[in-house]
Amino acid sequence: MTFITGLIEVVFKTITDAIAATGYWGIAIGMAIESANIPLPSEVILPFGGYLVSTGRLEFYRAVLAGTIGGTVGSILSYYLGLLGGRPFLLKYGRYFGFSIKHLDQATGWFERYGEVTVFFTRLMPIVRTFISLPAGIGGMNFKKFVFYTFMGSLPWSLLLTYVGFKLGQNWKAIEPLYHKLDIVVALGLVALAVYLWLRRKR
Repeated sequence: MTFITGLIEVVFKTITDAIAATGYWGIAIGMAIESANIPLPSEVILPFGGYLVSTGRLEFYRAVLAGTIGGTVGSILSYYLGLLGGRPFLLKYGRYFGFSIKHLDQATGWFERYGEVTVFFTRLMPIVRTFISLPAGIGGMNFKKFVFYTFMGSLPWSLLLTYVGFKLGQNWKAIEPLYHKLDIVVALGLVALAVYLWLRRKR
């Protein structure tokens, strides 16, 4: 357990050092990597960016935009991976980046039930947000719509976590115990959205 904790600390320090050195580019690249199915936590990248805003080293809305654009670019890469590789590729290699058949079936069910707007609301869900682009690509979702929904879904996520880091300042790491509470709030919001979409579809 100590080894794992130490490893996580090393990863976190590497991320924060890179962002401190490269600023907006560090935020954008970090978010692109996360959205391309590589497990870099946006819950570290964006709050640390917010902390740098509180020190005056970065500007708030530019930091948010960097995170949003980075997330969108990474998602596009993931989209094309699904589009070109298809379902067989994911079934064969998906386990190497944390993607399972269960994830694929779950995402496919969301697309069948709620349509392309699935890309938008799942961008607000921790963990799920990192792999939703793959089934979107497999299904051949319209690229322009995919980019639009991805950008619009990434924006509030970047805005929220950057703002939290900004408000906490040098205590930005205090957000860690709040992750699960944040997940609950997001989940409740998504349930409300799902009910709304279901009622609208029924009408």
